[in-house]
Amino acid sequence: MKLTNKLIDTVKPSATLSITTRAKELVAQGVNVVSLGAGEPDFDTPDHIKEACIKALKAGRTKYAPTVGTPDLRKAIAAKLLRDNGLTYAAEQIIVSCGGKDALYNLFNCLLEPGDEVLIPSPYWVSYPEFVTLARGTSVFMPTTDETGFRITPAQLEKAITPRTRVLVLNTPSNPTGMGYDEAAQKELAVVLRTHPRVVVVSDEIYEHLTYGGFKHVSFAKLAPDLYERTFTVNAFSKTYSMTGWRLGYTACPNKEFALAMGRLQDHSTSGPVSFTQDGAVAALNASQDCVEMMRTAFEERAKYFVDALNRIPGVHCLFPQGAFYVFPNLAAWKIPSFELAKRLLDEAHVAAIPGGAFGADDHLRMSFATSMDNLKQAVGRIKTWAEKNVNH
Repeated sequence: MKLTNKLIDTVKPSATLSITTRAKELVAQGVNVVSLGAGEPDFDTPDHIKEACIKALKAGRTKYAPTVGTPDLRKAIAAKLLRDNGLTYAAEQIIVSCGGKDALYNLFNCLLEPGDEVLIPSPYWVSYPEFVTLARGTSVFMPTTDETGFRITPAQLEKAITPRTRVLVLNTPSNPTGMGYDEAAQKELAVVLRTHPRVVVVSDEIYEHLTYGGFKHVSFAKLAPDLYERTFTVNAFSKTYSMTGWRLGYTACPNKEFALAMGRLQDHSTSGPVSFTQDGAVAALNASQDCVEMMRTAFEERAKYFVDALNRIPGVHCLFPQGAFYVFPNLAAWKIPSFELAKRLLDEAHVAAIPGGAFGADDHLRMSFATSMDNLKQAVGRIKTWAEKNVNH
């Protein structure tokens, strides 16, 4: 007997998690796999963050936390947004959730009516369209390419907006491409949005501090202060502080009323995030940020090597990322669909990468450089050797 409903049947499994799972299975069998799949830093959570969590545990902070986050953490996030982003939010406008995914899932469910359209630049993070589907909305993809730096244009945005459009998703720097929207590009998009007052912006800024080559992240709500009331700034602790397993994300809402609505949804779903982890998050925000710069510098060094090495392989064209910790090489010249290519690289070359088709770009693979330089060198060598044997140019 079939038990699932029609809506959940439309949700696709995460390609990122499935490749990572398969890679782990091979490792368990004794295979030496170089994994370029997982979207998490390879550095441990900094010690001062862990110590704050341990202190909270020892102090007995093990009971239910407030649904919307502890007062100390909401205040620390508001202070961070002012300090780092030039954005003014009251603590009551901040909702802390069980990770960035939880924040975005709840946000879409509070924003969308059935049939509302959500504009998503493509390539896109795999979970965006699934969140939209589960909120009974409709995803509208706006394709980009290497030639456009994986950025939509103002004309493209204007053409995509319809009376049903409710949300524009802006992820900068981006997963999977590593590319971002600079100040000028965001201001151009704001000009279009000003003429469409029903459209709100979900600004996913989870990679804001991991930027390279002189690229500077600027929050959309800062660049378009007149659109502050239509902008939701979403972030998390997972990437910046290597706290992926801590499951802490947050949304900065344009008013307290919307924050209360998100809080009501969390009341009946997850309730509040884990109590003692929030002390660690306060420490992450309030202490020295040297640990972030250490990771950023290491990632940039790896990116320089990795992009140069990949571009030396015949048929590979790879842009240097402006942020995050991914490269998104174009492999169209190899003439192998991305899901088949990812499977073959894993099974035959023992290199795990994520098929670009999962992100809406079948000519690409996503490869993470959140791994050691030795692993990157091994991966490049294996990919080059595999391509020499299996690819006709």
